Amino acid sequence: MVQGFTPDGFSVDGNVYRAVLLTPEKAAAWDAPAFEALTIDALELLLALDPSPEFVILGTGPTHRIAPRALTAALDERGIGIEAMDSRAAARTWGLLRGEGRWIAAAIMPLR
Repeated sequence: MVQGFTPDGFSVDGNVYRAVLLTPEKAAAWDAPAFEALTIDALELLLALDPSPEFVILGTGPTHRIAPRALTAALDERGIGIEAMDSRAAARTWGLLRGEGRWIAAAIMPLR
């Protein structure tokens, strides 16, 4: 669970991540590409889940942006949805939906 925000990123289980990939099984530091360069390859860890996640929450940074079309199409081909929102909202949504036991994943980009 994301416990909070710091000037440097997201606090998860006692660690601070500038950008983070979250699965029901673990949190991992993420060397997030520039938003415009975001492809399915950058989400490899999330796509390795078995079973596949219901959908991916994409934290788009300090403001909400529409997910790149190619990324949306690549996830759709695998039967995985995507919900994009600013990174703070993504972290909160992650906690809410995981609290409900949903099998989801999240890719949360830096706040700055």
